[in-house]
Amino acid sequence: MKIISLHKNYSKLIAKAGKGNRKAQHDLFQLFSPKMQSVCRQYIKNNDIAEEVMLTGFLKVFTHLHSYKAQGSFEGWIRRIMVNESISQLRRDKKLNFKSEKEIENSIEHVAYIETELEVEEIQKMIDSLPDGYKTVFILYAVEGYKHSEIAELLQISESTSKSQLFKARKMLQSKVKQNNISYGTH
Repeated sequence: MKIISLHKNYSKLIAKAGKGNRKAQHDLFQLFSPKMQSVCRQYIKNNDIAEEVMLTGFLKVFTHLHSYKAQGSFEGWIRRIMVNESISQLRRDKKLNFKSEKEIENSIEHVAYIETELEVEEIQKMIDSLPDGYKTVFILYAVEGYKHSEIAELLQISESTSKSQLFKARKMLQSKVKQNNISYGTH
């Protein structure tokens, strides 16, 4: 395993990479690829396809490095590219299907928060089993911290559809937790 020293100030490394310095690009890739692989994997079930999406994302990072304005974290900028690439892949695969607004429940029930001792892998399997539309909205909202207005714009859906997809995803996850005979943390 190769150990890469962490750069406390990425600005010099970013500037070199932006000028086409392959070593600097490689160093940036080594620093950020593990996290970005996991970002892509949250959206894409297949590890190989998630890796391809990440690589495509890094190609965009390096070709658009000049557009990074150092306003906010560099990691956040890369992360946004990876999220957009993951969503683009889901669209290409025609896996982003959203229920029509007619199917939205009129009342949003209280969603109980579940305290469990699930392993990360078990949780990821449950999230992976969600329909892709539910899963994408759930990850954007619950993991990435996007607002419904941002999700709606990103996915080209209405805010109410985003809210409905999140509601249904949470409900489905609760059901899966119950099916696995997991307690609700009431002990």
